[in-house]
Amino acid sequence: MNLFRNVLVWLLLAVLGAVLVQYLLQDPGYLLVRYRGTDYSTTLAVGIGLLLAGLFALALLWTALRLPFRLWTRRRRRRARAQLIDGLTAFERGDYLRAGQLLRQAADDPAAEAVARAQAARAAFMRGDDAAGEALLAGFEHRHAGIRAVVLAERALARQQPEAALQALDAAPAQPLPPRGLWLRAQALLASARSAEAYGLLGALRQQQALPAAEAETVPARWAAQALREADDGNTVAALWDALPPTLRTHPDVAAAYAGRAAALGWHDAATASIEQALDAEWDEALAALYGQLDVDRIEHRHAQLERWLQARPASPALLLASARIDQRRGRWLAAEDALNRALTAGAGAPAWEALGDGAAQLDDHVRAQRCYANALRSQRGDVAVDPVDAAPPAQPADAHVETRDRFGLPRLAD
Repeated sequence: MNLFRNVLVWLLLAVLGAVLVQYLLQDPGYLLVRYRGTDYSTTLAVGIGLLLAGLFALALLWTALRLPFRLWTRRRRRRARAQLIDGLTAFERGDYLRAGQLLRQAADDPAAEAVARAQAARAAFMRGDDAAGEALLAGFEHRHAGIRAVVLAERALARQQPEAALQALDAAPAQPLPPRGLWLRAQALLASARSAEAYGLLGALRQQQALPAAEAETVPARWAAQALREADDGNTVAALWDALPPTLRTHPDVAAAYAGRAAALGWHDAATASIEQALDAEWDEALAALYGQLDVDRIEHRHAQLERWLQARPASPALLLASARIDQRRGRWLAAEDALNRALTAGAGAPAWEALGDGAAQLDDHVRAQRCYANALRSQRGDVAVDPVDAAPPAQPADAHVETRDRFGLPRLAD
């Protein structure tokens, strides 16, 4: 587009010049110049030619006078560029002292000042010279306030000081924040237990493409779940939940966070409904296990819902464990024990052993309860569990025993 415009301008000038020359050839005109009593006469065409020649001579003279300064400026910029490249290379190698020296020299060039001064301050902070880093950033806010705020926020977050990071990023000269500044502000809000505000920045982060590609899919759900867990009153919880898009409401982490807060607030219907909708949309074993752990009422409703899910997933360890917990709360210990045995066979692990121990304790079978609790600890450590029913046999010669398996598929010794 620029080339087309330039060609068009030159063509227009050529046409105007041709018209002017033709006009002057038809009537050269007469030009009289009187200066201090002396008269100079010539044709208008010659006068215009002399004027143009004079202007051209003045342009050449001006170019010649400026040439030394232009050469000196070009040399200074070339040296600053070389210092900037060498300084950045030294910074990447971890030679922070040399990087700081080179980058401070490169900062004298206005074109390289922003990058050079910011990296020099980072190098000073990396080698523990806080005074030098702060001196490099002093006065920087008047020219590159956004970059200065980013450097200060990075340092504050590295020191676990999110409030200091927010103070630097929220300064008036730093507005509007660059993309990196927006991401750091979101991180500072998360670290300050203000996840709801961080979640509100998602639109701006997406617009400026500041979300890391590796986290773009997981960040909304993670921030929304954290915001729900941090909400300190029912109005905030309800407002956050209502503002979430339907896809996030059915995300397992978000549904679990809301169910926990709703259960704590006594919203039993909302707590169970959030998990039911999430599991109907996308199955998740951890969320199914949480469904049986909820400290809410609606026992019969949850039991019926679990039975419906078990028809589709009869070997799900989380469903079997959740069904057993519900049976235990209903006082149906034998049914719970049967579900727990099936859950152990399906690989439920330590939580199933612990629930089995709770059931045995309720039935006053304390010896068996202790063995179940011990198996829960063994399962957490990755050790082999033992049969909680039979007592441990006395030590006998090795050739008098045969290894067999109990109904859980676990090894035991039998005569």
